[in-house]
Amino acid sequence: MADEQFQEKTERATPKRLKDARSKGQVPRSRELNAAAVMIAGSAALVVLGQPMSNGIAGIMRQGLTLPRAAAYDTNAMANQLAAMVVAGIQLITPFLLVCLVVALAAPLLLGGWSFSTKAMAFKPEKLNPIAGIKRLFALRSVVELLKALAKFVVVGAAAVLMLRQLSGDFLTLSSQSVRPALAHTAWLCGMSLLAMSCVLLLIAAVDVPFQLWDHAKKLRMTRQEVRDEHKETEGQPEVKQRIRSTQQELARRRMMEDVPKADVIVTNPTRFAVALRYDDSMQAPRVVAKGTELIAHQIRKIGALHNVPLVEAPPLARTLYATTEIGDEIPHRLYAAVAQVMAYVFRLRDARISGDSLPDAPVIELEDESK
Repeated sequence: MADEQFQEKTERATPKRLKDARSKGQVPRSRELNAAAVMIAGSAALVVLGQPMSNGIAGIMRQGLTLPRAAAYDTNAMANQLAAMVVAGIQLITPFLLVCLVVALAAPLLLGGWSFSTKAMAFKPEKLNPIAGIKRLFALRSVVELLKALAKFVVVGAAAVLMLRQLSGDFLTLSSQSVRPALAHTAWLCGMSLLAMSCVLLLIAAVDVPFQLWDHAKKLRMTRQEVRDEHKETEGQPEVKQRIRSTQQELARRRMMEDVPKADVIVTNPTRFAVALRYDDSMQAPRVVAKGTELIAHQIRKIGALHNVPLVEAPPLARTLYATTEIGDEIPHRLYAAVAQVMAYVFRLRDARISGDSLPDAPVIELEDESK
């Protein structure tokens, strides 16, 4: 265990490690990408909806500054007019807010996807450790965040200066326009300026996204011992797997032995192999209900003898049936003729026992040569 603490985390995170991390809310996130997406969508919405919004604002201002003579004698007129203006203002900005909300919810899908985890919100006492906090201040992530903040200041500031120089003439002409066109023109100018500066944030996001992916993968790296331990945990200990296989084989053997009394005949080697066959009218061909070698073959013959299942010695047929079939399989087509001789003998033997006649001689089973 002491050696594991000093092992380097050189292995990539396994699928299970990634799944566990996701369940804890640990997914790659780029605040710069999310901020850029929301800012671009909001500024684009402002460009498209700027004129209707400015006209609506002008209407609300005109309504608020207009007081009919009859309303001066109504004590409820002010409150009613204020409520109407608030409702009109909410309706006016709702499309803009909906665009920002949809983009804010969809932006995480670009990197890491949605992740809802209560574990991420759980209280962790180690976060109150001042020493750990000081370490985080001088960590690589803190340095990167500082560099990103400086880069944003420089890049966005430069973009703002260029936009002001480019649109300075348009801003100066606002003073010569009437109120309503000036409001619409102002909204368009603000939207275009904001859109241009928001697009500049994509440069910061283009650097931040690869870093966040690399940092996330680095945090989830594993040592070779952790990979081996996880593999053992996932696949199971070899001893446990062997015990499970042994139990499964024992259960299958018991079920097989339970079917031996139902067999019509047991084809033997005569001592090394034993294959029990069963046939009824619902089958297209006889099926193998049990098979085995050595001790299992001896047990099959013993159970068959206790239940008066005929034993037929046919070494080549027994070996071929054992090698070419599994439990529950029908016999192969090329063995139909040989098995038909065995089944015919079994039926004659059964009839002779019932009628009391002399028992028929056991057939000599020979397999056809496939090379012919």
